[in-house]
Amino acid sequence: MRTIVITGGTDGIGRGLALRRLAEGERVVVLGSDPAKGARLLQEAVRLGAGERAGFVQADLGSVARSRAVAAELAAAHPAVDALVLGAYRYNPARVRTAEGFEQTFALYVLSRHLLAEGLRGSLERAAGTPVILSLCGVGGIKAGTIRWDDLQREREPYRAGRVTMQGARANDLLGVSFAERHAGGRTRYVLYNPGFVATGMTQSLRRPMRGLTKAAAALFAQPVDRAVGPIAALLDRPPAGPLSAFFRGRPVGLDRPEFDRANAARLHAALLSLLGEPALE
Repeated sequence: MRTIVITGGTDGIGRGLALRRLAEGERVVVLGSDPAKGARLLQEAVRLGAGERAGFVQADLGSVARSRAVAAELAAAHPAVDALVLGAYRYNPARVRTAEGFEQTFALYVLSRHLLAEGLRGSLERAAGTPVILSLCGVGGIKAGTIRWDDLQREREPYRAGRVTMQGARANDLLGVSFAERHAGGRTRYVLYNPGFVATGMTQSLRRPMRGLTKAAAALFAQPVDRAVGPIAALLDRPPAGPLSAFFRGRPVGLDRPEFDRANAARLHAALLSLLGEPALE
């Protein structure tokens, strides 16, 4: 029985993937910030006959301390993890600063993914099959998003949610490049995946009139969660042979694009270590 850990697993794609894997007989541990949503997911697991294989960990991954603690707790509870799906994301229409002093989107979307991938790497390496990290919402080669190297948390300019989100997506691409480069001798594969426009609950955090416009667009153009989950599940079952791969809606994206520049990946890794107060020893 495989063990799958999914961040952001109480909504949208994460929830759809969790329920699919539970229905297929796997053990799933979901991380989410809302205990009510976690309880509903566990109730659904019971209805599927999978209650004993479902776990929920309440965690605000916008907190660096909590991300570190959760990674350690999961590693202790699960010596072997077959797949880590990084899907936690929250759209913030206005700037939010965490208690630790980080811009919240950056903390949740970038820092937590770095901390969980590194914190669970030992468990992943001990998986019986081919372990995989799959990061959702990386732009996967799409020409959008700019990293402000001199201002990673965008503190020196007016807050623009779209720009902050796209910078996080670009950084997530580089996180994958960095992981694959630094752990090239390991067994864990890293997959960057952009599902495209999917009908999820993200519109609830938007302001009017953007909320209504986005809902209307989703009704016309967005693919349903069940359809979006299929290619992701397939990649977890059969990850590509290389240490790093990227996909947009199931289609491969070439890694020779400038968005996957190795020097920039190393630069981002060094910047994250500095922000997190970690030694540059990897």
